Order: sequence, then structure tokens, then C-alpha cells
Amino acid sequence: MSKILSKKNLSNVVFIVAVALLIYPPTRVWFLRQIAFSPSVIKAEKIEKLDTYHWNLKGINTVDINLIEFKNEVVFVNFWATWCPPCRAEMPMIQKLYDSYEGKVKFILVTNESASKVEEYFQKNNFNLPVYNSISKVPVKFSGTNSIPASYLIDKEGNIIISKTGAANWNSKKVRILVDDLLVK
Repeated sequence: MSKILSKKNLSNVVFIVAVALLIYPPTRVWFLRQIAFSPSVIKAEKIEKLDTYHWNLKGINTVDINLIEFKNEVVFVNFWATWCPPCRAEMPMIQKLYDSYEGKVKFILVTNESASKVEEYFQKNNFNLPVYNSISKVPVKFSGTNSIPASYLIDKEGNIIISKTGAANWNSKKVRILVDDLLVK
């Protein structure tokens, strides 16, 4: 006689439940948030410098800017969309980082979505990050990937210290220590 819940049957049930949970959007975002790790810092010999600061951005929920205004500042740039599960997964962590470093670090969240779509998403989730649409050519160093989320941490000299595609824990102790260090340099 075979057991109804044999190891093979049990593993199949677990697999089907896991897939079902990943398909259901709220649990997919939660799951992605749980597996988001702190992003890695680029090794010194591989660090690249931002190729240009000339980049015009139209503010969706803030004033229009040109990246040149943030030269000699620590800058966090994130390309994202409201429909993107990994973007939604990391957004609360970016919000917490922003809450701690607002006014010290310049945050630029870039999307190609409409203001109404972003505002609806932000109201629903209680976010207040500065969001922009790009209205001029994106710096080459930021356009190397078509995947989102794509995030960059730039030091005061224009060096890209972190370049991360995919969800990350931007509110980790490791990131906070790095940002604190970049601010005092």
C-alpha cells in the first residue's frame, strides 16, 4: 500500500502552493521583500565615474531639476514602475532610507509613468519620495540596462559606488554605514 501523503506527493503540494503564492501579487511582493539583500559596493578598481551631470528631469510630485544641481552631493537614483513587483518590494526600504537621509542625500526616482498613476500608488502606500520623468537623454552610465528596478549610489565626486539591478534592501545597516561614510568625505 502506498501512502497518500508520500514524500513525493507532499513535495508536489508544497511546490504548487509556493507557485500559487508567487503568482498572487500581494504575496509575490512580500516574498521579494524577504529575499532582498543589501546591495554590493563596487570594488575600487571597477568603480566608474558618472559620464555627465546634464540630465533634465520633470518633477511628478516635486520641482523639475537638472542633475547638475546635485554635483558634489551624494545621490541615490532609482528607475522603477508601479507595475513592477521587485520595484514595489524595495520601495518601503527606499522610503525608510529617504526618511533618514532627506536633505543630506539627493534622491531621484525615475519612472516613465504618468503623474496620476504615481500619485495613486504613493497615496495608497503612504510614500513621499521625489519622483521624476526623464525629459532629456539619460546618462550613459545609467542606461546600461533595460531592467527595473535599477539603482545607483553616487558619491560626491561622481563615482558610482553601487550599481544594482533588481530589488535590494536599501535600508540595511550596510547601506546606512556606507551612506554615512560618503556624507563625511
